[in-house]
Amino acid sequence: MAASFCAPWSQGFTAPETHGAASLGQATMFLAMGLVPLAPKGSAQQASPRGAPAEQPLLILLWTWPYNSPLALPRCSELLPGTADCHITANRSVYPRADAVIVHHREVSAAPAALLPPSPRPAGQRWVWFSMESPSHCARLQALDGYFNLTMSYRRDSDIFTPYGWLEAWRGPPAEARVNLTAKSKLAAWAVSNWQPGSARVRYFQRLRAHLPVDVFGRGHLPLPREGMLERLAQYKFYLAFENSLHPDYITEKLWKNALQAPAVPVVMGPSRSNYERFLPPDAFIHVDDFRSPEALAQHLRMLDADPARYLSYFRWRQALRPHLSHRVLAFCKACRYLQQDRRYQTVPSIASWFT
Repeated sequence: MAASFCAPWSQGFTAPETHGAASLGQATMFLAMGLVPLAPKGSAQQASPRGAPAEQPLLILLWTWPYNSPLALPRCSELLPGTADCHITANRSVYPRADAVIVHHREVSAAPAALLPPSPRPAGQRWVWFSMESPSHCARLQALDGYFNLTMSYRRDSDIFTPYGWLEAWRGPPAEARVNLTAKSKLAAWAVSNWQPGSARVRYFQRLRAHLPVDVFGRGHLPLPREGMLERLAQYKFYLAFENSLHPDYITEKLWKNALQAPAVPVVMGPSRSNYERFLPPDAFIHVDDFRSPEALAQHLRMLDADPARYLSYFRWRQALRPHLSHRVLAFCKACRYLQQDRRYQTVPSIASWFT
Protein backbone atom coordinates (compact mmCIF):
# COMPACT_ATOMS: atom_id res chain seq x y z
CA MET A 1 0.00 0.00 0.00
CA ALA A 2 1.33 3.44 -0.89
CA ALA A 3 2.29 5.89 1.81
CA SER A 4 -0.19 8.39 3.18
CA PHE A 5 0.42 11.77 1.63
CA CYS A 6 -0.19 15.30 2.80
CA ALA A 7 0.35 17.64 -0.13
CA PRO A 8 2.42 20.82 0.26
CA TRP A 9 -0.66 22.99 -0.29
CA SER A 10 -2.40 21.26 2.62
CA GLN A 11 0.44 21.45 5.12
CA GLY A 12 -0.73 23.09 8.27
CA PHE A 13 -4.29 21.87 7.66
CA THR A 14 -6.11 20.88 10.83
CA ALA A 15 -9.38 19.03 11.05
CA PRO A 16 -12.30 21.47 11.27
CA GLU A 17 -14.42 21.48 14.38
CA THR A 18 -17.40 19.18 14.23
CA HIS A 19 -20.91 19.64 15.48
CA GLY A 20 -20.44 17.67 18.66
CA ALA A 21 -17.18 15.75 18.81
CA ALA A 22 -13.70 15.91 17.39
CA SER A 23 -13.41 13.98 14.13
CA LEU A 24 -10.66 11.40 14.19
CA GLY A 25 -8.20 10.98 11.38
CA GLN A 26 -9.44 13.96 9.34
CA ALA A 27 -6.30 16.06 9.47
CA THR A 28 -4.77 14.44 6.39
CA MET A 29 -6.75 15.09 3.24
CA PHE A 30 -5.09 12.63 0.97
CA LEU A 31 -5.61 9.19 2.53
CA ALA A 32 -3.80 6.26 0.98
CA MET A 33 -6.55 3.66 1.10
CA GLY A 34 -6.70 1.57 -2.06
CA LEU A 35 -9.38 -1.10 -2.18
CA VAL A 36 -8.41 -4.75 -1.84
CA PRO A 37 -10.30 -7.94 -2.73
CA LEU A 38 -13.31 -8.44 -0.50
CA ALA A 39 -13.93 -11.34 1.80
CA PRO A 40 -17.24 -13.22 1.73
CA LYS A 41 -20.23 -11.56 3.40
CA GLY A 42 -19.63 -10.71 7.02
CA SER A 43 -16.36 -10.36 8.84
CA ALA A 44 -14.93 -13.39 10.56
CA GLN A 45 -13.92 -13.05 14.21
CA GLN A 46 -10.17 -12.86 14.67
CA ALA A 47 -8.51 -15.84 16.30
CA SER A 48 -7.42 -15.45 19.91
CA PRO A 49 -4.54 -17.06 21.78
CA ARG A 50 -5.26 -20.61 22.96
CA GLY A 51 -7.02 -20.59 26.30
CA ALA A 52 -7.96 -16.88 26.10
CA PRO A 53 -11.57 -15.87 25.43
CA ALA A 54 -12.10 -14.39 21.96
CA GLU A 55 -12.93 -10.71 22.04
CA GLN A 56 -16.27 -10.13 20.38
CA PRO A 57 -16.03 -7.85 17.34
CA LEU A 58 -18.06 -4.68 17.25
CA LEU A 59 -21.49 -5.46 15.78
CA ILE A 60 -22.66 -2.90 13.20
CA LEU A 61 -26.10 -3.10 11.61
CA LEU A 62 -26.74 -1.59 8.18
CA TRP A 63 -30.38 -0.61 8.60
CA THR A 64 -30.79 -0.56 4.80
CA TRP A 65 -28.47 -1.21 1.92
CA PRO A 66 -27.61 2.16 0.37
CA TYR A 67 -29.76 2.58 -2.74
CA ASN A 68 -31.10 -0.93 -2.03
CA SER A 69 -27.96 -2.40 -3.58
CA PRO A 70 -26.39 -5.20 -1.49
CA LEU A 71 -22.62 -5.45 -1.49
CA ALA A 72 -20.07 -8.03 -0.40
CA LEU A 73 -19.00 -6.87 3.03
CA PRO A 74 -15.28 -6.41 3.71
CA ARG A 75 -12.77 -7.56 6.27
CA CYS A 76 -11.88 -4.16 7.63
CA SER A 77 -8.53 -5.48 8.89
CA GLU A 78 -7.55 -5.92 5.23
CA LEU A 79 -9.14 -2.78 3.88
CA LEU A 80 -7.74 -0.57 6.66
CA PRO A 81 -4.67 -2.31 8.09
CA GLY A 82 -4.45 -1.88 11.84
CA THR A 83 -8.23 -1.86 12.24
CA ALA A 84 -9.81 -4.78 14.10
CA ASP A 85 -12.58 -6.51 12.17
CA CYS A 86 -16.17 -5.59 12.91
CA HIS A 87 -19.18 -7.79 12.30
CA ILE A 88 -21.08 -5.76 9.70
CA THR A 89 -24.47 -7.11 8.69
CA ALA A 90 -27.78 -6.05 7.16
CA ASN A 91 -29.72 -8.66 9.17
CA ARG A 92 -32.18 -6.64 11.25
CA SER A 93 -32.64 -9.46 13.74
CA VAL A 94 -29.40 -8.28 15.41
CA TYR A 95 -30.87 -4.83 16.13
CA PRO A 96 -31.43 -5.40 19.88
CA ARG A 97 -27.74 -6.24 20.41
CA ALA A 98 -26.03 -4.13 17.74
CA ASP A 99 -23.39 -1.73 19.00
CA ALA A 100 -24.16 0.72 16.20
CA VAL A 101 -26.66 1.20 13.38
CA ILE A 102 -25.76 2.91 10.10
CA VAL A 103 -28.80 4.56 8.53
CA HIS A 104 -28.51 5.63 4.89
CA HIS A 105 -30.64 8.73 4.43
CA ARG A 106 -32.19 7.97 1.04
CA GLU A 107 -34.09 4.87 2.19
CA VAL A 108 -35.68 6.47 5.26
CA SER A 109 -36.31 9.98 3.92
CA ALA A 110 -39.85 9.35 2.65
CA ALA A 111 -41.25 8.83 6.16
CA PRO A 112 -38.50 8.96 8.81
CA ALA A 113 -40.76 8.35 11.80
CA ALA A 114 -41.98 5.09 10.29
CA LEU A 115 -38.80 3.95 8.57
CA LEU A 116 -36.15 4.55 11.25
CA PRO A 117 -35.26 1.72 13.65
CA PRO A 118 -37.96 1.20 16.29
CA SER A 119 -38.13 2.40 19.86
CA PRO A 120 -36.97 1.75 22.45
CA ARG A 121 -33.39 2.05 21.29
CA PRO A 122 -31.06 -0.44 23.02
CA ALA A 123 -29.02 1.23 25.74
CA GLY A 124 -25.73 2.66 24.49
CA GLN A 125 -26.44 1.90 20.84
CA ARG A 126 -25.06 4.56 18.51
CA TRP A 127 -26.80 5.60 15.30
CA VAL A 128 -24.75 6.88 12.36
CA TRP A 129 -26.42 9.11 9.76
CA PHE A 130 -24.93 8.36 6.33
CA SER A 131 -25.37 10.26 3.08
CA MET A 132 -23.25 10.98 0.03
CA GLU A 133 -25.92 13.22 -1.53
CA SER A 134 -25.90 17.00 -1.20
CA PRO A 135 -28.44 18.83 0.98
CA SER A 136 -30.38 19.66 -2.18
CA HIS A 137 -31.15 15.94 -2.56
CA CYS A 138 -31.72 15.00 1.09
CA ALA A 139 -35.40 15.38 1.88
CA ARG A 140 -36.94 15.81 5.36
CA LEU A 141 -33.70 16.37 7.24
CA GLN A 142 -35.45 18.14 10.09
CA ALA A 143 -37.46 14.98 10.82
CA LEU A 144 -34.16 13.34 11.85
CA ASP A 145 -33.22 15.88 14.49
CA GLY A 146 -32.28 14.32 17.81
CA TYR A 147 -32.05 10.71 16.58
CA PHE A 148 -28.38 10.42 15.63
CA ASN A 149 -25.06 10.22 17.44
CA LEU A 150 -22.63 10.50 14.53
CA THR A 151 -22.48 11.74 10.93
CA MET A 152 -20.81 10.10 7.95
CA SER A 153 -20.60 11.93 4.63
CA TYR A 154 -18.37 13.63 2.07
CA ARG A 155 -18.24 16.72 4.29
CA ARG A 156 -14.84 17.27 5.92
CA ASP A 157 -16.50 18.19 9.21
CA SER A 158 -18.36 14.88 9.43
CA ASP A 159 -17.47 12.64 12.35
CA ILE A 160 -16.60 9.98 9.77
CA PHE A 161 -15.20 11.63 6.65
CA THR A 162 -15.88 9.67 3.46
CA PRO A 163 -14.88 11.73 0.40
CA TYR A 164 -15.68 10.57 -3.10
CA GLY A 165 -11.97 10.41 -3.86
CA TRP A 166 -8.51 11.44 -2.79
CA LEU A 167 -4.97 11.78 -4.08
CA GLU A 168 -2.29 9.32 -3.12
CA ALA A 169 1.49 9.60 -3.45
CA TRP A 170 3.20 7.20 -5.79
CA ARG A 171 5.48 4.67 -4.13
CA GLY A 172 9.11 4.93 -5.09
CA PRO A 173 10.52 7.53 -7.49
CA PRO A 174 8.15 10.05 -9.11
CA ALA A 175 6.24 8.71 -12.09
CA GLU A 176 6.27 10.30 -15.50
CA ALA A 177 3.01 12.13 -16.25
CA ARG A 178 2.33 10.49 -19.59
CA VAL A 179 -0.63 11.65 -21.64
CA ASN A 180 -1.23 10.38 -25.15
CA LEU A 181 -2.14 13.59 -26.92
CA THR A 182 -2.57 11.86 -30.26
CA ALA A 183 -5.41 9.83 -28.77
CA LYS A 184 -7.20 13.01 -27.65
CA SER A 185 -8.87 13.84 -30.93
CA LYS A 186 -11.90 15.62 -29.42
CA LEU A 187 -12.22 18.75 -27.36
CA ALA A 188 -14.78 18.56 -24.53
CA ALA A 189 -17.26 16.06 -23.07
CA TRP A 190 -19.98 16.08 -20.46
CA ALA A 191 -21.91 13.08 -19.11
CA VAL A 192 -25.13 14.10 -17.35
CA SER A 193 -27.69 11.73 -15.85
CA ASN A 194 -30.05 14.35 -14.40
CA TRP A 195 -30.75 16.97 -17.04
CA GLN A 196 -32.69 19.81 -15.47
CA PRO A 197 -33.11 22.74 -17.89
CA GLY A 198 -33.43 25.27 -15.07
CA SER A 199 -30.35 24.11 -13.15
CA ALA A 200 -27.26 26.29 -12.87
CA ARG A 201 -25.09 23.78 -14.68
CA VAL A 202 -27.42 23.36 -17.67
CA ARG A 203 -27.92 27.11 -18.00
CA TYR A 204 -24.14 27.61 -17.97
CA PHE A 205 -23.64 24.81 -20.47
CA GLN A 206 -26.20 26.32 -22.86
CA ARG A 207 -24.16 29.52 -22.93
CA LEU A 208 -20.84 27.68 -23.19
CA ARG A 209 -21.80 25.51 -26.16
CA ALA A 210 -22.46 28.62 -28.22
CA HIS A 211 -18.68 29.12 -28.22
CA LEU A 212 -17.28 25.61 -27.76
CA PRO A 213 -18.20 22.18 -29.18
CA VAL A 214 -19.13 19.84 -26.33
CA ASP A 215 -20.27 16.23 -26.75
CA VAL A 216 -23.02 15.47 -24.21
CA PHE A 217 -23.63 11.92 -23.00
CA GLY A 218 -26.56 10.52 -21.05
CA ARG A 219 -30.30 10.08 -21.28
CA GLY A 220 -31.57 11.95 -24.32
CA HIS A 221 -28.02 12.53 -25.56
CA LEU A 222 -25.16 10.36 -26.83
CA PRO A 223 -24.94 6.85 -25.34
CA LEU A 224 -22.13 6.11 -22.90
CA PRO A 225 -22.11 2.46 -21.78
CA ARG A 226 -20.40 1.80 -18.43
CA GLU A 227 -18.12 -0.70 -20.09
CA GLY A 228 -15.55 1.31 -21.98
CA MET A 229 -16.71 4.63 -20.51
CA LEU A 230 -13.26 5.84 -19.47
CA GLU A 231 -11.72 4.79 -22.77
CA ARG A 232 -14.36 6.90 -24.54
CA LEU A 233 -13.82 9.92 -22.32
CA ALA A 234 -10.04 9.60 -22.75
CA GLN A 235 -10.53 10.80 -26.32
CA TYR A 236 -11.34 14.27 -24.97
CA LYS A 237 -8.99 16.95 -23.72
CA PHE A 238 -11.49 18.44 -21.26
CA TYR A 239 -14.31 17.06 -19.17
CA LEU A 240 -17.06 19.22 -17.66
CA ALA A 241 -17.25 18.07 -14.03
CA PHE A 242 -20.38 20.08 -13.24
CA GLU A 243 -22.03 19.12 -9.95
CA ASN A 244 -25.82 18.88 -9.76
CA SER A 245 -25.87 21.30 -6.81
CA LEU A 246 -23.40 23.65 -5.22
CA HIS A 247 -22.45 22.87 -1.62
CA PRO A 248 -19.21 22.83 0.45
CA ASP A 249 -17.05 19.74 -0.18
CA TYR A 250 -19.60 18.28 -2.63
CA ILE A 251 -17.05 17.08 -5.19
CA THR A 252 -18.19 13.79 -6.66
CA GLU A 253 -17.23 11.02 -9.06
CA LYS A 254 -17.82 13.50 -11.87
CA LEU A 255 -14.36 14.80 -11.06
CA TRP A 256 -12.68 11.80 -9.40
CA LYS A 257 -13.74 9.21 -11.96
CA ASN A 258 -15.03 10.76 -15.18
CA ALA A 259 -12.30 13.39 -15.44
CA LEU A 260 -9.26 12.33 -13.46
CA GLN A 261 -9.36 8.62 -14.28
CA ALA A 262 -9.95 9.15 -18.03
CA PRO A 263 -7.71 11.22 -17.81
CA ALA A 264 -8.96 14.59 -19.02
CA VAL A 265 -8.50 18.07 -17.62
CA PRO A 266 -11.52 18.76 -15.39
CA VAL A 267 -13.49 21.95 -15.89
CA VAL A 268 -15.32 22.21 -12.60
CA MET A 269 -18.52 23.79 -11.36
CA GLY A 270 -19.28 23.19 -7.70
CA PRO A 271 -17.98 24.75 -4.49
CA SER A 272 -15.39 27.52 -4.59
CA ARG A 273 -11.91 27.17 -6.04
CA SER A 274 -10.46 27.34 -2.53
CA ASN A 275 -12.68 24.38 -1.56
CA TYR A 276 -11.41 22.32 -4.52
CA GLU A 277 -7.84 23.20 -3.55
CA ARG A 278 -8.32 21.35 -0.25
CA PHE A 279 -8.52 18.18 -2.36
CA LEU A 280 -6.43 18.97 -5.47
CA PRO A 281 -3.38 20.99 -6.50
CA PRO A 282 -4.44 24.37 -7.93
CA ASP A 283 -3.06 23.50 -11.37
CA ALA A 284 -4.98 20.20 -11.64
CA PHE A 285 -8.28 21.73 -12.74
CA ILE A 286 -10.00 24.72 -14.33
CA HIS A 287 -12.79 26.43 -12.37
CA VAL A 288 -15.64 28.20 -14.16
CA ASP A 289 -15.45 30.98 -11.56
CA ASP A 290 -12.02 31.94 -12.88
CA PHE A 291 -13.66 33.41 -15.98
CA ARG A 292 -15.97 36.38 -16.37
CA SER A 293 -18.26 34.48 -18.75
CA PRO A 294 -18.73 31.11 -20.50
CA GLU A 295 -17.35 32.75 -23.64
CA ALA A 296 -14.12 33.65 -21.82
CA LEU A 297 -13.83 30.07 -20.58
CA ALA A 298 -14.31 28.78 -24.12
CA GLN A 299 -11.55 31.06 -25.37
CA HIS A 300 -9.21 29.73 -22.67
CA LEU A 301 -9.95 26.10 -23.55
CA ARG A 302 -9.35 26.78 -27.24
CA MET A 303 -6.05 28.44 -26.39
CA LEU A 304 -4.97 25.36 -24.41
CA ASP A 305 -6.08 23.11 -27.25
CA ALA A 306 -3.71 24.99 -29.57
CA ASP A 307 -0.80 24.97 -27.10
CA PRO A 308 0.24 21.39 -26.18
CA ALA A 309 2.85 22.49 -23.63
CA ARG A 310 0.37 24.58 -21.65
CA TYR A 311 -2.28 21.88 -21.89
CA LEU A 312 0.10 19.22 -20.59
CA SER A 313 1.00 21.43 -17.61
CA TYR A 314 -2.37 20.41 -16.13
CA PHE A 315 -1.01 16.86 -15.81
CA ARG A 316 2.30 17.72 -14.15
CA TRP A 317 0.95 16.95 -10.65
CA ARG A 318 0.55 13.31 -11.70
CA GLN A 319 4.31 12.86 -11.46
CA ALA A 320 3.89 12.75 -7.67
CA LEU A 321 0.22 11.91 -7.14
CA ARG A 322 -2.48 9.61 -8.42
CA PRO A 323 -6.26 9.76 -7.93
CA HIS A 324 -8.28 7.10 -6.10
CA LEU A 325 -12.02 6.53 -5.91
CA SER A 326 -13.81 5.71 -2.70
CA HIS A 327 -16.47 3.02 -2.29
CA ARG A 328 -19.28 2.32 0.13
CA VAL A 329 -17.46 -0.65 1.62
CA LEU A 330 -14.63 1.70 2.56
CA ALA A 331 -17.15 3.96 4.27
CA PHE A 332 -18.43 1.03 6.33
CA CYS A 333 -14.89 0.20 7.43
CA LYS A 334 -14.15 3.82 8.30
CA ALA A 335 -17.21 3.65 10.54
CA CYS A 336 -15.89 0.41 12.05
CA ARG A 337 -12.56 2.07 12.84
CA TYR A 338 -14.09 5.24 14.25
CA LEU A 339 -16.57 3.40 16.47
CA GLN A 340 -13.68 1.43 18.00
CA GLN A 341 -11.40 4.43 18.45
CA ASP A 342 -13.95 6.80 19.94
CA ARG A 343 -16.54 5.17 22.17
CA ARG A 344 -18.03 8.37 23.55
CA TYR A 345 -21.80 8.66 23.43
CA GLN A 346 -22.94 11.97 22.01
CA THR A 347 -25.98 13.35 20.21
CA VAL A 348 -26.14 15.41 17.03
CA PRO A 349 -28.84 17.92 18.01
CA SER A 350 -29.85 18.73 14.41
CA ILE A 351 -28.74 17.03 11.23
CA ALA A 352 -30.61 19.72 9.29
CA SER A 353 -28.86 22.67 10.97
CA TRP A 354 -25.44 21.15 10.47
CA PHE A 355 -25.83 19.83 6.94
CA THR A 356 -27.72 22.69 5.29
